[in-house]
Amino acid sequence: MSHDAAVIGLYILDVLGRPVDAIPEGGNVEFIDEIRLTVAGTAGGTVIDLAKLGLNCLAVGAVGDDEKADFVLSTLNRFKVDTSLMQRLEGVPTSATILNVRRNGDRPALHQRGASDHFDVPADMLDAVLAPSIIHLGGTGLLAKLDGEPSARLLAEAKKRGRTVTFDLLGANENTIDLLLPLLPHVDYFMPSIEEARLISGAGDIQEAGRFFLDRGVKQCVFTLGGDGVCFMDHKGEFVRQPAFEISVVDTTGCGDAFDAGFITALHHKMDLKTALNFAQASAALVATGLGSDAGIKSFEDTVNFMNSAKVLA
Repeated sequence: MSHDAAVIGLYILDVLGRPVDAIPEGGNVEFIDEIRLTVAGTAGGTVIDLAKLGLNCLAVGAVGDDEKADFVLSTLNRFKVDTSLMQRLEGVPTSATILNVRRNGDRPALHQRGASDHFDVPADMLDAVLAPSIIHLGGTGLLAKLDGEPSARLLAEAKKRGRTVTFDLLGANENTIDLLLPLLPHVDYFMPSIEEARLISGAGDIQEAGRFFLDRGVKQCVFTLGGDGVCFMDHKGEFVRQPAFEISVVDTTGCGDAFDAGFITALHHKMDLKTALNFAQASAALVATGLGSDAGIKSFEDTVNFMNSAKVLA
């Protein structure tokens, strides 16, 4: 069976609780309203949302040999994601995060790096991994073995084969640019948050950040702006900015992954640019209305209906 997209990179088990007002002192207990387990990560969260939006997806990443891996793989399979190329690595734990979600939506995290640091894409997997028309790499910065030149070689090969490459990252800091520079010339759509883009580039505003990445080879930048919407820039000089949808935010975990999934889905359906940006924003907005990276999105049709009916922030 052919796949619409391959989603390569960071696969995480998230444990989320809300609302967390404070960590109890000593051995005391506080009661909260909700605890959930979800498959997350800049690849894991994205691939599940893509599956919900109707795409046939190939998951390419790594889990450990523990009970967390059982949950991640069974959840991916439940959403009919092809896990045949997921690597189960002996002797390492599955990457995982504990997220304490505050009433205001902040979510301080405790992260165990685990299997994703040991993941790479061997040469004998390339034909299968790069067979789909859309290749998404997510999680640079938390993929120790794949980061940098190995990722650049992977994306260069994807472009050599005529694939559309989308790219997002996680855990950006001032040193992230060293990992990105080899990759950027092979990226069609770079989709970080504006906070990540400015931190990496040192830019003072949106357009300066966009020019930084475009000058280093990216074909198109798509910056998420949180409650301020989204911004698109390309190497031809096009600049598009659109406002966000008006929603009641519960938890922003996974909103960036959902945006990526929405935009990739729009590429698959060959939507025009403004519709694609709105569909991606609709996907992210729906996730923000629930707890965890897999909340909110039900189907492609439901997301289209939300996009066409939801109020836009002035």
